[in-house]
Amino acid sequence: MTFWMRLKEVRRYPSAVAAIVIIGLLILMSLYAVIRIPYSEAIRLWRAGEAIWLENPRNAAPKWINWFGANQPETIKLTADKAQITTESLGGGARRVTYRFTFDFFYDHFPQEIAAFFTASYQKTPPQVVLTWLTPDGREFQLGSRTVRANDRYIITGDPALARRLGPAIEEALFLRPTVSGETAARKKPLKGRYTVILEAYLFEEDARLDPKLIVYGRVHGWAGTDHLRRDLTVALLWGAPIAMIFGILAAVGISLAHFVISGVGAWFGGAVDLLVDRLTELRMILPLLPILIMVGTLWSRSLWTILWVLLAFNLIGGTKTFRAMFLQAREAPYIEAARAYGAGNFRIIFRYLLPRMIPVLVPGFVLAIPNYVFLEASLSILGLGDPLLPTWGKVIQEAYSNDALYKGMYYWLLEPAFLLMLTGLGFSMLGFTLDRIFNPRLRSL
Repeated sequence: MTFWMRLKEVRRYPSAVAAIVIIGLLILMSLYAVIRIPYSEAIRLWRAGEAIWLENPRNAAPKWINWFGANQPETIKLTADKAQITTESLGGGARRVTYRFTFDFFYDHFPQEIAAFFTASYQKTPPQVVLTWLTPDGREFQLGSRTVRANDRYIITGDPALARRLGPAIEEALFLRPTVSGETAARKKPLKGRYTVILEAYLFEEDARLDPKLIVYGRVHGWAGTDHLRRDLTVALLWGAPIAMIFGILAAVGISLAHFVISGVGAWFGGAVDLLVDRLTELRMILPLLPILIMVGTLWSRSLWTILWVLLAFNLIGGTKTFRAMFLQAREAPYIEAARAYGAGNFRIIFRYLLPRMIPVLVPGFVLAIPNYVFLEASLSILGLGDPLLPTWGKVIQEAYSNDALYKGMYYWLLEPAFLLMLTGLGFSMLGFTLDRIFNPRLRSL
């Protein structure tokens, strides 16, 4: 039975079909990440921190939790083009521009933060703004006034002066439903309905302009949630797939081929060459790989590609006992004797006859090795030695652990990358075990 005919047998095994579906989804996820978010853009988004994610809520859960009845608030963004605008001349080139923002709030929980963003253009005198908050039941809160610079942000729920008047939880005070007689503080709920924010802007120059934006930060965001720096975890979860696949496949291919060739050369030549390869193999087996990589990451470089090169170099030390045993048996085969008889050289026999006949044995081991190296990269990241530039699944887990995600109830932050890691391991393991069963006749009856 040829190599390709054996591969076709994969269709007979439901576990292998499921594995191919999983791996196919990971490949599609990788392609989507590369096309949708180019490599340089992904690094820029992930490394920029909070600076470019200001419009996202901090530590927000994925919005799909609302499918299960959570009814957590989503982020509401109100821009000038959605407001009712009236302009009144005050004489001397000055004018008052009133922006009336309205939004509906029908959630069971309070928002996380409220902030106003301003983009202003002026020559000498900056604009002055006055903010007023109106609740659905007609209550009015004066949020105060402030002078606006060219690019300004006003965290309403972080204003100390406002906190002294309304209490430390400003977002609760602005959304709180009036207390019903006998209702305890623990049962405080937001008032549902239509809210209005009135922003009066005083522009003192004829050419002055102001572009305001109001954001009511929710507690859910996107399909993956956000982290402590407001970054959308979708970026890391998507880009974690191609990084994991590339690292795992390159490491598995390089190391499997190196062991395959070194073991074949040692077994064929025998004598001192075989003894040297065998002793180098034993030396590599007793050397602790993970501590060596930890030292490399600590003392030299944490670049993912540096770790990959060190990993490949480490595994050039010798071959494997399994491959050596198979090659020792195969070199006595009749087709090898025939090659010797017509005068084929050593390396022609090794690379033309000996190694190709053993490729079917190499394939299952190569597939099974991929999740090992994916988990190795994740382990280094969890230990804080991952690539500082790349958004990887292990990096997400490490940051979740550093910020006490489980203790604070942010389970999504840890479980999403962990699930993708387990899914990757499951897919390649099921396919590898099936291929092992197909290519190894002794396992077919099991």
